[in-house]
Amino acid sequence: MRQHILLALIFLMMGNAQAADHGNEQNIKAAVVTAHPLASQVGKEIIAAGGNAFDAAVAVSLALAVVEPYGSGLGGGGFWLLHSAADQQDVMIDGREVAPLAAHPNLYRNADGSISSDSVNGPRAAGIPGMLAALELISQRYGRLPWQQVVLPAVTLAEEGFIPHARYLKYLKMRRQVLNPAAARIFAPKAMQAKDKIVQHDLAATLSRIADLGADDFYRGETAQRLVAAVKAAGGIWQLDDLKQYQALVRKPLQAEYKNLQLVLPPLPTSGGLVMSQILAMLEQEVIPLRHDAESIHLVVEAMRRAYRDRAIYMGDPAFIQVPIQKLLAADYAKAKFSDFNPERASLSSDLEKPATAKGEDTTHFSILDREGNYVAATLSINYPFGSGFVAEGTGVLLNDEMDDFALAPNQANVWGLVGGVANEIQPGKRMLSSMTPLFIRDQNRLLIIGTPGGSRIISMLTLAALRFSQGLPVADIVAARRFHHQYLPDEIQFELGALSTLEQNKLAAKGHKLNELKRSYGDMHGIEWILPSGKVKAAADPRGHGSALVFD
Repeated sequence: MRQHILLALIFLMMGNAQAADHGNEQNIKAAVVTAHPLASQVGKEIIAAGGNAFDAAVAVSLALAVVEPYGSGLGGGGFWLLHSAADQQDVMIDGREVAPLAAHPNLYRNADGSISSDSVNGPRAAGIPGMLAALELISQRYGRLPWQQVVLPAVTLAEEGFIPHARYLKYLKMRRQVLNPAAARIFAPKAMQAKDKIVQHDLAATLSRIADLGADDFYRGETAQRLVAAVKAAGGIWQLDDLKQYQALVRKPLQAEYKNLQLVLPPLPTSGGLVMSQILAMLEQEVIPLRHDAESIHLVVEAMRRAYRDRAIYMGDPAFIQVPIQKLLAADYAKAKFSDFNPERASLSSDLEKPATAKGEDTTHFSILDREGNYVAATLSINYPFGSGFVAEGTGVLLNDEMDDFALAPNQANVWGLVGGVANEIQPGKRMLSSMTPLFIRDQNRLLIIGTPGGSRIISMLTLAALRFSQGLPVADIVAARRFHHQYLPDEIQFELGALSTLEQNKLAAKGHKLNELKRSYGDMHGIEWILPSGKVKAAADPRGHGSALVFD
């Protein structure tokens, strides 16, 4: 191991100027920040045992599947943005769910044109999960420790249980009524008292098989058989071939620049990278710095409005449609789209081009940095809190409701209020469009490894994070700062309770903006800041959540 580290350090010293500015790599502290203290501790222990950031990412993903069942799990998927210090390469691992082979564009349309609740609740809402395929790929290609070693901490957590916190109880209250009997027995036992643990024996058994047999058990083995049998028995459309044919993918991240920043962003089928790049390209044209005033908020909102409109029209799974990526990222296109910006008046979304057809608050994010300079930003999801509410009997696996992220019917918004076009309509084997945006941001002196849950608001939250990073704010201030949002439709500025002053609200209303104060907080942003010249590392968990930030030798 010592030799491996030494070779990596020599390579870094021979690399580009940015890598050389990292300072004394031997003194890098490791950092893990996740949405749950138990998951953060698992990440720390894996690194202490000789694992790298990628080993820790696998272990943390599985730990969160146990202790944050409302946000992610084996029955869901996600995107893992990886940076390898040895070759200074960035890659994205795509573990997004896909539509079952029996799916079709009218799957959720009722006779009267309305959308069935089956797109959100129950087994028909579930896409084919990608998490385990992605984690095994990461482990095999980038990890150092044996697969079994990085899986076993999750087995222990499932067997020993965890005490649910306030966020868990809030989302359980919200979704308790949709839980099937198998899910209710695990996550909402009738006799549950304060400080009682949530124990998941079936999930522990499933994870133990996966530790021994690999992801193959989930996609072709005993677990696959149990999943499909349970889904079919409850009226779902999964087939064994759905699981057998699933593949996690390695994708090249997007690169974007904004003033002094270089951003590494996830590509399609998550829209976050494209939409953020468009917003920042439009803002690049203006000299107004981001301040907490109505004029700056108006500027940012107008850029958000236009970029989210393009999301609705153009974006979807690139394996199924031709997305005009070069056009969307062209400087001339950004200039043209923002040419009608009026500093005194809000645009009307109704005046912009509409999609041809229309279409998680929970979700989770973690960031990891190891002592060798490898790092990971990962955003995982089962979509709505507690996903579909359906646990496949005997497996402990809670299934996602990501099918709702497709464009389901004309003039119909999904559970996040997003509309979409034919580019994102349901097709068999297709990946549904996502908003998840794990992100690296670099300037000459700092690196930020960051992301957040939050459904459609993920992109706007991280845009604000990038703007604040550009202004020199430290990571703790970035993740704690108040947030506002616009997503084209509905045509309104949404903002956290207290995020905009009365004066700002009045000025924005006078410009023609509709305002919607949400009366609550949203998001759960977690970030790591690496100050490159000194090697100092800081980590911060969002104070809105229950997360834990650890920095250690």
